[in-house]
Amino acid sequence: MTSGKSTLQAFWLFFPAAALHAALAVPLSILAVTSGSGWPPGLLAAGHGHELIFGFALALIAGYTLGPQPRTRLLALLALWLAARVSWSLAPESWYAGILSPAFALALARYVVPRFSAAKKWRNKTAAPLILTICLLAPGFWLASSLPYRSGPFAPDIYQLMQTAVLGLLLLMTFIGGRLIAPAVAGTLDRRGIPLTARVQPRVEGALIVLLACAMVLSLLAMPGWLTGLVLLMAAGLILLRTVRWKLWHCPERPDLLILAVGYSWLAAGSGITAWHLLAGKPAAPALHLITIGALGTLSTGVMLRLAWQRAHRRFPPAWQAVTVGLLTSAAAITRYFAGSAPFSEPGLLWSSAALWSLAYLVVASQLIMLRLTGTSARK
Repeated sequence: MTSGKSTLQAFWLFFPAAALHAALAVPLSILAVTSGSGWPPGLLAAGHGHELIFGFALALIAGYTLGPQPRTRLLALLALWLAARVSWSLAPESWYAGILSPAFALALARYVVPRFSAAKKWRNKTAAPLILTICLLAPGFWLASSLPYRSGPFAPDIYQLMQTAVLGLLLLMTFIGGRLIAPAVAGTLDRRGIPLTARVQPRVEGALIVLLACAMVLSLLAMPGWLTGLVLLMAAGLILLRTVRWKLWHCPERPDLLILAVGYSWLAAGSGITAWHLLAGKPAAPALHLITIGALGTLSTGVMLRLAWQRAHRRFPPAWQAVTVGLLTSAAAITRYFAGSAPFSEPGLLWSSAALWSLAYLVVASQLIMLRLTGTSARK
């Protein structure tokens, strides 16, 4: 048995690291493009998406799913993650950048996937293969970028791999977000004497798992975009239905919960608008940012603050923190969407979106560090 003193909750390391990386990587990626300097080279073009998916998002997954681990193991994983971020940002074409980023993803899968493998119901078994798939897309990205360019069915390029990873994150947030929000809403309404029969909503959840998994497969196989669009449109309707059935308008005293619901609603908006882009034959990138900035940004900041405050002070985060950060990420998502798609993006809107996003994550990072240093139970 490992003693409690030699273990540490993973989120105390990976959440601040993810927040600081998010706050820095986005403005630096815009600087690399708009300044003409091309620095840092790893954040140009597809590199921006690579770092936000396989750097930032995987750090969030590590913080949320690893749980308590031996300190030496967590520090080794964090060092590997940091080395991967630095090497990719500064020397993306180097051999060590090509090794370190997939190495972290595979190491993360090694420790996270077994934690979800004991589930019995098929819906509960979703997390393990889904996290494994997202992690495997990191070496897949490296392999696709190293091979001669190919296009067409069954030959995904790096952009289609990133789209698949975003759809994987969409499914993961739909699954975990539902499991987090539903019992919290039910508990709040029970205290007010309001019954909530539609909690996890297993049939809706099961349909969403099937639909979004199909969308991932269609994207990975580089099938026509309209097929993926149809599936995402159906998923958007189900996510919206699930959210409405939670009766969140009865929870005005829980702004932290309402902001998580806003993040969950971004899943529906991002899925639906991405479907519209794919069905209309328009570039999907602006719409995918509604998932990565709107949903992932709002949900991740809300979850990070909620978990840290509960662990450190056994209370929910202050209303001003939850609302401010949620509004910042939502504004960043809207601004980025209207900025358009490269190479015709509007620089002013890009910078506005980056500023809003970075400010949100700097607030979160500062709070996480403060809570870690001052919290009454933060060392547990």
